[in-house]
Amino acid sequence: MKRSTFWILTGVAAAVLIAGGVRWVSQRKAASAAPPATAVSTSLIELSASEVITAQKMDMTVGLPLSGTLKASQTAVIKARVVGELMDLMVREGDMVKAGQVIARIDPVEYQARERQAKLQADAAQSQVEIAQKQYDNNKSLVDQGFISQTALQTSLSSLNGAKATHMAAVAGLDVARKAMDDSIIRASIAGQVSQRLAQPGERMALDGRIVEIVNLSQLEIEAAVAPADASAIRVGMKAQLKVEGLEAPVQARVLRINPSAQAGSRSVLVYLGVAGEDGLRQGLFAEGSLGTRSIQALAVPLSSVRTDKPQPYVQVVEGERVKHVTVQTGTRAEKTVQNNTLTWVEVQGLAEGAKVLAGSAGSVREGTQVKFTAGVR
Repeated sequence: MKRSTFWILTGVAAAVLIAGGVRWVSQRKAASAAPPATAVSTSLIELSASEVITAQKMDMTVGLPLSGTLKASQTAVIKARVVGELMDLMVREGDMVKAGQVIARIDPVEYQARERQAKLQADAAQSQVEIAQKQYDNNKSLVDQGFISQTALQTSLSSLNGAKATHMAAVAGLDVARKAMDDSIIRASIAGQVSQRLAQPGERMALDGRIVEIVNLSQLEIEAAVAPADASAIRVGMKAQLKVEGLEAPVQARVLRINPSAQAGSRSVLVYLGVAGEDGLRQGLFAEGSLGTRSIQALAVPLSSVRTDKPQPYVQVVEGERVKHVTVQTGTRAEKTVQNNTLTWVEVQGLAEGAKVLAGSAGSVREGTQVKFTAGVR
């Protein structure tokens, strides 16, 4: 390498080093001249009265979960008792009927004729009884006077008894014909509402043909299956609180009966709960809830206040003027009405009684956030 080239490269390298040093010094001066950055500005949240709830002790019922389908306690399928053409079926689904109310008729022409026939046969048999009675009375007088033998009297007595038996058989046939005539009139066997119309006017009904189904919604039942271990704690009269699909308010139920036998496959025990009929309840709706087996007193907060976005559940508590996250353990749940609000409350452990807990509507608040209360919150 030429000496001139060497000195040129050395000069370039020195220039680069000098330029880098000057830049580093200028950056240090700029950093030292800049004002220090604020660490983290303190955030603030304003809370209303509805967003702060006091943790309090309350009576809670330890419940056994159950579910089932609502069924009417009284259900009747009205069937044809005689064969014939269906007439005058005027009721439809949803119509109210009373017990004994006429809802349809079977064509009565044939049964009217049979009734007349049986009536005439009974009248003819009655005439034969009268004739045999007169014959017997005459023969008895003759026997008393000694004009005829005792054998003739016995013969007339046998004829009288036979005529009476024939008349009784005819009367029984008349009763059967009248029964058939009465069965041609279709009546509601229970009071309630028509849930299904299973036949149409003009249709020829067979014997026991289904016409309508009637349900009485004044008393409903739920058939719930429970495990054998849980069934031993259930008693008749225990109360349950149920949530029925389509209804906002919970429905109260009571244990009416307990099946004495376990189911063959699952070994579960069927429990029957009664529900008083009210607006909105319909047969076939699904219901679920809990059956109270015992009561406890526990510290509770609304279930919506318990947050689960951390590894362990916690509640947001206002201590002083800041929010603190307190880890809790949850237990029994129950529907309770506090200050005209019906909420699901849950038993918590690890929280002090009287603690100010943020409601679920407050959302997630960072721990350490400063709190400002609006009027009405203390």
